[in-house]
Amino acid sequence: MNTSFFIARKYFFSKKKRGFINVIAIISMLGIGVATASLIVVLSALNGMEGLLRSLYGTFDPDLKISATVGKSFVLDSLTLADIRKTEGVAYVSEIIEDNALLKYKDRQMIVRVKGVSDNFTYQTELDSMIVQGKFILNADSIDYAVVGRGIQFRMQIVIADQLFPLQFIYPKNKKNISIDPSNSFNQQLIMPSAVFAIEKQYDDNYVFVPLSFAQTLLNYQNKRTSLEIKTKTKLDKPMVKQRLKALLGKDFLVHDSDEQHESLLKAVKIEKLFVYLTFSIIVGIASFNIFLCLTMLAIEKRKDVAILKSLGANSETIMAIFVSNGAIIGVTGAISGLFLGLGLCWLQTKYGFVSMGMQTSVVDAYPILVKATDVLLTCVTIIVITLLSCIGPSAKASKILIRENL
Repeated sequence: MNTSFFIARKYFFSKKKRGFINVIAIISMLGIGVATASLIVVLSALNGMEGLLRSLYGTFDPDLKISATVGKSFVLDSLTLADIRKTEGVAYVSEIIEDNALLKYKDRQMIVRVKGVSDNFTYQTELDSMIVQGKFILNADSIDYAVVGRGIQFRMQIVIADQLFPLQFIYPKNKKNISIDPSNSFNQQLIMPSAVFAIEKQYDDNYVFVPLSFAQTLLNYQNKRTSLEIKTKTKLDKPMVKQRLKALLGKDFLVHDSDEQHESLLKAVKIEKLFVYLTFSIIVGIASFNIFLCLTMLAIEKRKDVAILKSLGANSETIMAIFVSNGAIIGVTGAISGLFLGLGLCWLQTKYGFVSMGMQTSVVDAYPILVKATDVLLTCVTIIVITLLSCIGPSAKASKILIRENL
């Protein structure tokens, strides 16, 4: 920009009598600063919750999960299983049988989700790191064991060290003709508990892990499986392995990665982030209305000064640039202040955890925070755009002031 712009601007804002306008400008800065800081903090908190969910589900969920397109189970043959294991990038393949069953322990009972897993299940999951009582054992010395969720243990009052009372699972037999004798209508299996895991309430209150052979007998699945869980050799292999398995298995099977296994939940978090962004953008817009008001009043007050500048050779573009720069200074100052405030609050929460989850049973004590550069960049761009839009109207009006009517 040419030197005349800076000379004109220095002259233009050297005058006093701007007390009320300055107050409005300060209010605008504060409003934009608070809205910017709030947007950074809330978006970072949602990022932290999303990251926490991914880490929790990553402990339980496989890299890839194969299930039937129709129905809850499929027949697994040895040739198909061998082809899946030979697929490049596949490290482990675990066979899964999963269904609901009635659990009885002493005088208590409840419906639980029984998950039978093959012997290599421990190689592809971090579930053993989430054990809070006992030791993760599913089979030892030809004896089957069960690993139960903490919510189930609490509700059923299961004592892991008590070897006198086993867990009793009951599942209806697949028979067309039901016998009068209830004992002939249900499968009943006994198993001792070995450990208690704690991941997340959804899993802790529902799941019991048992050996695959135990679930196969209890649930009458024989050579059927509800899913196959795949662990890839590296995380970078997941997209490649997913495409290869889809091509191998065809349309009769679904191959889902970790995000697709919880698509609805993660989508809800992203929608929440979108609404938070839109809400705070509206708040920034309301704060920027004060900039519009400030520049409008300034244009009215400085009509004579604008006329003098025009008579000295300043054109309409120069006048408009002066007003826009003044509004931009207000907006950018508030945005930078809010940005530093928001990032500072995020850092303090990450380091000291001032805001707790408020639950004794929560996985983490304090709200997780994850600052993303894309969120910071999006916030800055939003503030700049809204500020510039609020400056256009008053600046254009000021640039159209006529010399003959104001001198």
